[in-house]
Amino acid sequence: MQKLIGIVALIAIVFSCGKGNSDEKILLDSTGIINEVSVVIDNESWKGSVGEAIRAVLASPVYGLPQDEPMFTINQIPASVFSGFITKNRTILKVEVGEKTATEFYNNVYAKPQKVILISGKTKQDVIHQLEENASRIIETFRNIEIYEKQRLIKKSLYNASFLKEKIGLSIRFPTAYRVAKDDNNFFWMRKDVNTGTLNLMIYELPIDAIKRNDSISIINQVIAIRDSIGKSHIEGPVEGSYMITERAYTPFHTETILDNKPTLETKGIWDVKNAFMAGPFINYAIEDKINNRWVIAEGFAFAPSVQKRNYMFELESIIKTIKLE
Repeated sequence: MQKLIGIVALIAIVFSCGKGNSDEKILLDSTGIINEVSVVIDNESWKGSVGEAIRAVLASPVYGLPQDEPMFTINQIPASVFSGFITKNRTILKVEVGEKTATEFYNNVYAKPQKVILISGKTKQDVIHQLEENASRIIETFRNIEIYEKQRLIKKSLYNASFLKEKIGLSIRFPTAYRVAKDDNNFFWMRKDVNTGTLNLMIYELPIDAIKRNDSISIINQVIAIRDSIGKSHIEGPVEGSYMITERAYTPFHTETILDNKPTLETKGIWDVKNAFMAGPFINYAIEDKINNRWVIAEGFAFAPSVQKRNYMFELESIIKTIKLE
């Protein structure tokens, strides 16, 4: 009898717990094209000054590309039709003119993973001010979730890159669509064929004194000198005597960031080929690995004439940001 009472009590507890959780929202997986943002705003505001301010933030040109391409592709949606499947988009910017003025950041409102940013203001000018004041955080929020999504897609079909861990103590995730084009004295060059050219990934290491932390101009010049030396040694062009160099007419962009919890120099610019007509964008990361007394250099560059390159470079950046050093 006591055993029966115990079973009944257990069943009651289970049903009680189930009832307590019944109000929790069950979220579907988010959807959306990489680097596309849904902007929920009425048509009149979109065509006016508020829309211009939104485009100035989200569609600002990506630095380091041969032609102007927007940071994000924008899909404008009137609030009256924002429902159902549309709400499952991964990145959403909502604009409301109402009682308060604020910029609010939300996670997983309608789906997961998802970032929803609500810009509100008492007037349209308040909304514009909020956009301008929070532009860098808005861009960073959307870029981070897009990098996360790209890396998730990459993990579905990974190349076995264990040779990098064995040779230089580095792990990185890139898809099986890439192939190893060169493995030469701890210099590694991986390539992927695309419709009009190739995506390229280079990884190598340098002694810690190879780059001296002086002013920004000095660092850029050092990175350029290293790139050109590596290009001459390893990245030959289509004709005899040709090799990859850095385009001097296009001033590289330099900043500092963090990769694998380590200080990292980030440089974006344009490469070309000495004695040949080839060019394209590159993004170069110099990771300061003090523990191993070295710099680890990871660079992505694209050769894809006559097509847009934003998403190509975004893929290379996403791959490089999976690097882990031992």
